[in-house]
Amino acid sequence: MNQDALKVPVLVLGGGTGALGAALQCARSGTRCLLVTPGPWVGGMLSASGVSAPDGNELSPWQTGLWGALLRKLRMDVPEGLDNNWVSCFGFQPAQAEKIFQDWIRAEPNLKWISGWNLQELTKKYSLITGAIFSDGINQLEVNFDLIIDGTELAESLVYADVPYRLGWEAKEEWDEPSAPEKIKLEQDPFFKTQVVQSPTWVFLARWQGDWNESSQVFRQNKQPAAPFQDCLKPHGLLRCLSYGRLPEDLLMLNWPINGNDWHEDPLAPFSGSTNRIAKHLDGMRAHSQNFFKELQSITGGLLFTSKDDGLAVQPYWRESRRIVGNYTVTEQDLLPATLNSDINQSSIAIGNYPNDHHYPGPDWPLAPKSKAWGGRWSGTPFCIPFDALFGSVAANLLMADKGISVSHMANGATRLGPLVLNVGQAAGMAAALCSQAKILPEQLNIKILQKALINERTAPSAPFINENLAWHSPAWHQTQLWALDARNTTPTPTEAPPEPGEYSQEMELNINSEDQWFGCWGSKRWPLITLEPMVREQITKLDRKKVTVVGRWNPWGPWWRINRLLP
Repeated sequence: MNQDALKVPVLVLGGGTGALGAALQCARSGTRCLLVTPGPWVGGMLSASGVSAPDGNELSPWQTGLWGALLRKLRMDVPEGLDNNWVSCFGFQPAQAEKIFQDWIRAEPNLKWISGWNLQELTKKYSLITGAIFSDGINQLEVNFDLIIDGTELAESLVYADVPYRLGWEAKEEWDEPSAPEKIKLEQDPFFKTQVVQSPTWVFLARWQGDWNESSQVFRQNKQPAAPFQDCLKPHGLLRCLSYGRLPEDLLMLNWPINGNDWHEDPLAPFSGSTNRIAKHLDGMRAHSQNFFKELQSITGGLLFTSKDDGLAVQPYWRESRRIVGNYTVTEQDLLPATLNSDINQSSIAIGNYPNDHHYPGPDWPLAPKSKAWGGRWSGTPFCIPFDALFGSVAANLLMADKGISVSHMANGATRLGPLVLNVGQAAGMAAALCSQAKILPEQLNIKILQKALINERTAPSAPFINENLAWHSPAWHQTQLWALDARNTTPTPTEAPPEPGEYSQEMELNINSEDQWFGCWGSKRWPLITLEPMVREQITKLDRKKVTVVGRWNPWGPWWRINRLLP
């Protein structure tokens, strides 16, 4: 093998969404870094894994940082808009997001990206990781660095650097998490021996060439797929199954959780270190998703097709990875609304709000509720990720930036989503830049300096503090976030959302039954209404039975009207 060597202040191990956020922010903050990815795409689950109808961080107060910047760029770039499905308030083609990510990377002179290289070895000196060796199958690359960020899908650094980590379930006795199983059940129930981590999916991208009329014959027929997908259309039916992850131009994200293409066989294979076992697992995932597509294609009479040879996303969608034993471990209690995140809010570096969701074979795992009615629909309650969850006491110059942060197995169900992971990666990259410039280690970094830097970030300012009335576009956003640094809590007045490409107006009579049941009536039509905007939420509750003009976008696959503004 030929061997080259590089020396950089910061090395980012890539493949996941968090790596992209970390490398981009580190470079934008003035510190040279190297991003190394095993595959040809940089966007992780938001592009390479095909999960481009993402959940979480949908309300405008949570659309900050790189996640918010991505949404606003997509809205400019995608003529059809992002209101394309019912699983998410945003739907875009994976390649559309990936183009933005790669354009962002190319614009940064401090960032070097190399793809097609796999990590083979990490070297340590005392408590520091000092070097990495990569291979592209022919050549070797040695990289020396001061700081390292792990944004890999499965937290590879924890194995190569012998850093303590957790994998899979923890008993209720560990942290008294309300949804965790008791120790005796973990030890005796065979389910926990086979389903150690959440099931992955290899997303399949297909295209629909029929119409979406629910009265058409293809949607009225009762033909069911063959085993093991025979129950996949219950209880939602074919139309809802297909429109679940609809993307622009009738591209479909087949990532169906109900007896669909989740892969439940040997979920520990990716962590085994066995080449044969991993290859068998990947082959099984591929075939399972391809067979799911073929069954749907059969019952639609060929109206579902793919323009790619196999339709598979660039890489699998891993829902869970190894998790570092950090200086703080986020548990289920930290996510629940009753706790108000009081212990960790002041050390927060990113906000998430996903309700929590676990994927295993069989019935849904029962989870403590963490959703509330908001804006005509249900939304997850917000929670914080503290800086101490990104690093531990071993390997003092290592920061985690993807699903490998210090969280419990139960909490991972809410912290694993792409929007939050992107912003956690951004915080890791900012922290690495600050540490490099001050010649200190992450544990020595003053959290307020990091939080202030995120708030003041020029290109994609990111909110570390929760404020449900504070939309990303509010003139008070910056000052309110800075006040929160000193625990000065304020309740800013919600502000009107700026114009959005493709929005239009519709006069309707409002019918506000409850916080999660808003309707608009015009002519003979009566459609559900939702909003992601605090100002609309505040205004609309006073307008029941009144005729108003709303401005926003109609989503026939929701189906709902998403309201951005109300006209006087």
